[in-house]
Amino acid sequence: MTSRAATVAFQGIEALAVDVQAQFLSGMVQFNVVGLGDKAVGESRERVRAALHAIGLALPGKRLVVNLSPADLPKEGSHFDLPITLAVLAALGIVPQDFLTRYVVMGELALDGGIVGVSGALPAAIAANARDMGLICPKASGPEAAWAGEDADILAPENLIQLINHVKGTQVLTRPRPALAPEPDRLPDLRDIKGQETAKRALEVAAAGGHHFLMVGPPGAGKSMLAQRLPSILPPMDSREMLDVSMVASLAGELPGGQLSRQRPFRAPHHSASMPALVGGGLRAKPGEMALAHHGVLFLDELPEFQPRVLESLRQPMETGETIIARVNYHVTYPARFQLVAAMNPCKCGMAGEPGHLCRKGPRCATDYQARISGPLLDRMDIQIELAAVRAADLPLPPPKETSEDVARRVLAARTIQAQRFRQLGKPELRTNSEADGALLEEIARPDAAGLVLLRDAADAMNLSARGYHRVLRVARTLADLDRQQQVARIHIAEALSYRQKLASLQAAA
Repeated sequence: MTSRAATVAFQGIEALAVDVQAQFLSGMVQFNVVGLGDKAVGESRERVRAALHAIGLALPGKRLVVNLSPADLPKEGSHFDLPITLAVLAALGIVPQDFLTRYVVMGELALDGGIVGVSGALPAAIAANARDMGLICPKASGPEAAWAGEDADILAPENLIQLINHVKGTQVLTRPRPALAPEPDRLPDLRDIKGQETAKRALEVAAAGGHHFLMVGPPGAGKSMLAQRLPSILPPMDSREMLDVSMVASLAGELPGGQLSRQRPFRAPHHSASMPALVGGGLRAKPGEMALAHHGVLFLDELPEFQPRVLESLRQPMETGETIIARVNYHVTYPARFQLVAAMNPCKCGMAGEPGHLCRKGPRCATDYQARISGPLLDRMDIQIELAAVRAADLPLPPPKETSEDVARRVLAARTIQAQRFRQLGKPELRTNSEADGALLEEIARPDAAGLVLLRDAADAMNLSARGYHRVLRVARTLADLDRQQQVARIHIAEALSYRQKLASLQAAA
């Protein structure tokens, strides 16, 4: 007789159904696991044996075959331990088969019979709930699985004994409660930055519309400080965004204690990061920094120091909002609707264009350094600003009166206007102006007559591409939303154009 337990295999954030089948056969004593499993799945035999021995059970002297169906779907990870064990226990008559038909099972086994936390509990719980099934998962993964819905049947035992006792009715497992990470006491505040008022204004505009943002300036100008304070003016995520972000974080194993957070992600990889680290990939096609920054900020400091191939990999996700990992044996898609914030020096020595500084290598120092950033990538940056060095005389001055909280209120008001506009247009999936494109953008960001004349003249004078033209419209729409105006006016077009400055001015200054 064949016993069964249901589990999942992950393909991106999608949890695909897997049927675990166990059967005892006559013949040589063996324990075989088949079904295209990786090394972690193959090693589950020893963990299952040891865990059963720890609770006082032994496998009979027969051949045991465990099949993971469908057989042509790759199975990866240690979360197959628990469903294999329950299928074996059902074959032994210890766990009733009708009980297992109501649950999706996942969990890693310890040698003493404990059930260890695994990644992916949240997408597994959502998939199980969609199939009208409950979820059995480790206790450590219960708080995140509980976010799948109030009506979801979640069992989160700490060990095999608890689970068997619950099945037999001698012990009742309580449903785990959703866990929310505590809010940080204090985020870095814009009040800490002295001077750089133009940069602060550009940062507010970028936050309000979700625009990609490039800062160019000498060392010590405050580029990293500005980027680190962007989360303090961004609105918290709503429930849908929180679940989207948490599903990716769950697969990456980055939900400590199963706690979800409303704080938007802020990812700042080092410039030595490889392409798989940024895009995702590896043996298990894990999400990269782009996916982990979904609905949040991806900050790349020292932008030209990244490998050229790594930088070029940003171009497609910046347009589509997703990363696609294509290999011979799998094809995985992760959501990656991130806001790119980048910072760089004007040249290798960092002082090109500064008054009183003469670069030893002349203009070529800046030209060669800035050439590491391709034109197509630069064209995708909605806002490009130049920061001047902060003078020592500015440092003793009192801090500015406006705080991040003041700016955050304006940003939230502008984002609320954008969300309401997209709902009225039948596009509730869009949240910010940076996501609008094509005909929709021209509809919502149509400037007045004076603004249209200025935009056309500037497009010819600045040699704007079609993409650059639309980027200007996006930023201008956000500026009008900050001013709470329905019509995009000439003043909004003018300010948006000022944020499209190229690096040519810095090259000339060097």
